[in-house]
Amino acid sequence: MLIYKIFRRPEWDAFRAAGQTLGAPVDLADGYIHFSTAAQVAETAAKHFGSESDLVLVAFHADALGADLRWEPSRGGALFPHLYRALSMSDVVWDKSLPLGATGHIFPEGVW
Repeated sequence: MLIYKIFRRPEWDAFRAAGQTLGAPVDLADGYIHFSTAAQVAETAAKHFGSESDLVLVAFHADALGADLRWEPSRGGALFPHLYRALSMSDVVWDKSLPLGATGHIFPEGVW
């Protein structure tokens, strides 16, 4: 199963340059890296990145993240994947631009 992380372009560039990341400021504040499932990612983009256009959608295999990935209740009681360790570039399955269109973010084919 793929899970997704949305990065702002500078966050993504810093992750790529360093080879690892503890996430965005919200992740650092919460103590874990936030992810979304395919069913959750559009709402995450709208809620937390509604007016932002220079985003990167990054896919990860949930099983490959190991025991540090926990499924915990969040928005509306739904279970969201949270990672309690640094992400490495070796964890990345793929990355694609996530532009903002007239009616919201334009997701790459195959996310749903």
